[in-house]
Amino acid sequence: MAYVISDACVSCGSCAAECPVSAISEGDSQYVIDADTCIDCGTCAATCPTGAISEG
Repeated sequence: MAYVISDACVSCGSCAAECPVSAISEGDSQYVIDADTCIDCGTCAATCPTGAISEG
């Protein structure tokens, strides 16, 4: 199951920079993860300074 980003996202972009498959992009109010591209590696969750990313 792909990872998801919660409302705790502060749009810092650290997750997008670390994603090995470029599944994360800037959305309207926060970053979003493309579930079809996500490979469930967890790198984004480990990188997020606010803990806004979790398994969906």
